[in-house]
Amino acid sequence: MLMPQTQYDERYDTEGHVAGRPTARVPDSAWRAILSRDASADGKFVYAVRTTRIYCRPSCSSRKPRRDHVEMFAGPAFAERAGYRACKRCDPAMGSVPDRGVALVQRACAYIDAHLDDALPLATLARAAHGSSAHLQRTFKRVLGVSPRAYVAAKREERLRGALRTGHSVGRAVFEAGYASGRPVYGAAAAPLGMTPATYRRGGAGATMRYTIVDSPLGHLLVAATDRGVCSVKLGDRASALEADLRSEFPAAQLEREPGPPRPWVAAIRASLAGKAAADVAALPLDVRATAFQRRVWDALRRIPLGETRTYAEVAAGLGAPSGARAVARACATNPVAIVVPCHRVIRTGGATSGYRWGLARKEALLDAERAVSSGGKRRS
Repeated sequence: MLMPQTQYDERYDTEGHVAGRPTARVPDSAWRAILSRDASADGKFVYAVRTTRIYCRPSCSSRKPRRDHVEMFAGPAFAERAGYRACKRCDPAMGSVPDRGVALVQRACAYIDAHLDDALPLATLARAAHGSSAHLQRTFKRVLGVSPRAYVAAKREERLRGALRTGHSVGRAVFEAGYASGRPVYGAAAAPLGMTPATYRRGGAGATMRYTIVDSPLGHLLVAATDRGVCSVKLGDRASALEADLRSEFPAAQLEREPGPPRPWVAAIRASLAGKAAADVAALPLDVRATAFQRRVWDALRRIPLGETRTYAEVAAGLGAPSGARAVARACATNPVAIVVPCHRVIRTGGATSGYRWGLARKEALLDAERAVSSGGKRRS
């Protein structure tokens, strides 16, 4: 039996993929719609097959592919932009799209893609998409999960990365990506690469990350940082496993253990495991790479007060994407700086504390400690 439509009406990221799942597993409900050739799902999404480079409607009668070969897109334009061609059997590019908002966003995205070198204020995008500024802003967030401004930033970042990978000089790459100056690229608060452009151009080789591993109330604590800020925080039972995980995460970087990050940074993170020094941790500089949606989620998590929790659905609603709970969960799961970005403060609807990379016992201990400190009481045994 198929899930109700609201269950597989997913939110999408800046490339039209399921938000937070650019090449990941197709949601169960959508996969069932594909397998059963559910015509009611037509117009809600299209699926593309990596091995054939063809995309189809959910109701297509063609032979069904392997699930791990499938990508899911918001509509034909997004699939074609990713290099897929329409199936001749079900002709998914033909016919009207039931959700007019998708068509509005597609027009705006097409204009952005063609005019990245220009200034792109919201009013200009609205005129190009044949809608009002307010309606475009709301619809863009509903369909893609990010604002038009964030989409523009993501596309310029994508172009910058491509130019750097092809060997262009940093100055030329910044110019060709559509940036008016190098300030947004080099600025510590807004740098899209998570490292300087020159370092990224070398594939990350030459980047130096210093780390330390210390004992903590919740086992071993690893903290790693570049000169720009904290880039990794991990918890575990074995120091060797944490170190191996860090090396697999940053294979091209030069990793140096001791001296690690500044002692006050490590002390603040360690103290936060007991529910203390929350203000010090919130002020720590970060050097992490993220999509526009991940940044929005992580910023929202850092605003959750000490001793409080939010559900994935509440975080999604606060971001203007009420159907994006699973995308929020994915952003939490990919958080590289535990504690500093407090993903342990996000729980399931109903209060269950499932879904923590470092173990449910640690998540519950963190929440207990924070509640005890915020209430002025003692930690629950």
